[in-house]
Formats: sequence, C-alpha cells, structure tokens
Amino acid sequence: MPAAPSVAKLYVDHHRWLHAWLRRKLGCTHLAADLTQDTFVRVLGARDIGHLNEPRAYLLTLAQRVLYSFWRRRDLENAWLDALAAQPESYAPSAEDYALVREAIETLDRLLDGLPLRARKVLLMNRLEEMTHTEIAKAIGVSLATVERDMKLALTHCYMAGLGAAAATPQARS
Repeated sequence: MPAAPSVAKLYVDHHRWLHAWLRRKLGCTHLAADLTQDTFVRVLGARDIGHLNEPRAYLLTLAQRVLYSFWRRRDLENAWLDALAAQPESYAPSAEDYALVREAIETLDRLLDGLPLRARKVLLMNRLEEMTHTEIAKAIGVSLATVERDMKLALTHCYMAGLGAAAATPQARS
C-alpha cells in the first residue's frame, strides 16, 4: 500500500499535536486518545494523502468530524437514558434490549453522519417527535419549502448511506 508510509509520517509528525488539541476540547486525556486514534483510522481510509499541503488543517477537519460524531452519539445515548429514567421503576431493560437500542443508536448515527445539521434536525423532529413539516418550519424559523427540501435531502442521504452499508455486508455481495 503506497499510502502507508505517508500515514506513518503523518502520525509521527502530528499525533501529539492532535491529541493535545482534542484534550483541550474534551477535558479528558483518555477520550482525546480514543478520538485521536479514530481520526487516524479515518486517515487510513482516505485516498491520496501523500500530497497534503496543509496536513494539520486536514487532520483538524477530520478530528472535528470525529468529535461531532462523538458528541452526537453521546447526546443520543443520554436522550435514551433520560427516557429510560422516566419509565416506571418496574421497567428494567434486559441486556439484550439495551444492546439492541445501542445498536440502533449507532446505526442512526452512521446514517446521519455527514448530513447538514438543519437537515438532521428536520428529520429527527419529524420521525422522533412526530412533528409535521409545518410545525417544524415554525419551530426552527424557516419556510415550509426549506423543511421539505431538507427532509428530502435527509431521506435521500439515509437511503444512500443504507445502500452503502448493505453493499458492504457479506450477504449483499453474494
């Protein structure tokens, strides 16, 4: 793989700097280490990184995306835990239920990754909060046409992300 030496050099040259940046953002050295590694995993999946003019800018962009995904996933998990806390005490999910919900949250996070914030918000308000397009438009202060355009973008994005995931599974290839 020709990209491997470039990734190794990028890692050696910028790992410490990126870890320090993430540590300042998160306030936790362990989380920063995890997200630094996640960022470099994304670098491994990138094409043609040998000709980067601004490697720190590139790494910072990737790290911000990893950080936003982390925050989004954490917010989804916290929302589920809040909903669970509101349940009667007699309701205790089994380990299987918890694993299924966590898997659903991670799938949702993957599907929404890369989607503009407003389009993501429109989709979640419609599907999770069961708001109409008109209600969403009023709530976020945009036109009905904008909500419909964002909804179309979000649904198309999720559909295409789902197709990409299905193509990557062994069953889809056979």
